[in-house]
Amino acid sequence: MDLGIAWLCLLFFAVAAVYSAAGFGGGSSYLAILSFALDDFLGVRTLALLCNLVVVGGSVPLFWKHGFLPPRRAIPLVAASIPAAFIAAQLRLADETFLTILGMTLVAAAIVMFLQRRDSVAAGDRQSKMIDASIGGGVGFLAGLVGIGGGIFLSPLLHLTRWDAAKRIAAVAAFFILVNSFAGLAGLMVSQQFEIAQTKWLWVLPAVFIGGQIGVRFCLNSVAVRRIRLLTAVIVLIAGLRILVVVM
Repeated sequence: MDLGIAWLCLLFFAVAAVYSAAGFGGGSSYLAILSFALDDFLGVRTLALLCNLVVVGGSVPLFWKHGFLPPRRAIPLVAASIPAAFIAAQLRLADETFLTILGMTLVAAAIVMFLQRRDSVAAGDRQSKMIDASIGGGVGFLAGLVGIGGGIFLSPLLHLTRWDAAKRIAAVAAFFILVNSFAGLAGLMVSQQFEIAQTKWLWVLPAVFIGGQIGVRFCLNSVAVRRIRLLTAVIVLIAGLRILVVVM
């Protein structure tokens, strides 16, 4: 392993630890980092989704084990998101278009996270399955288009609507990211856009798994998730603005 990959693994480990503590996979920051490290944006989308899959693949079983994942309530969200993410992932974008959408997406995600002033402490009025499906489909399409799992958008929306308690929302966001990362990768494969430039980049996968396992345990043990989320929002905002500056 060369020094550059070692530093990238360390950075991805830190990203995974921070994001997973708020129920996320870290896809937005992986994309931002990789967009500067790799020239091929197909490789960027592929590797970011794989990292997402590894992180939340380790988080979801733990949320389930501790009773925080409500499967019946999550079904309308994920059922609509899967085909949307699958279809959107197949769209072919020019590099500049992709980076512009990515930068704007990250900035928008950060703003939504900043607007979320506090965590939900109890479930509010149960919104209809149709509304959940609409939210899931819209976020899933955006996730597939950009190459993330979509939890970074879903979680603030669910908090704003008082969908459920904070840890349940984190669990649902992780599950949402899991299924949409699968759908996104499937879309890339079907459209022949699945690409790993060099196998050396796969060293980041064990790094994000370890970081994700550390972060999700912070979430389960009642560490201040709101502070972690605000830190995540700052990181996402900086990454988004930096990408937009480069594109412009």
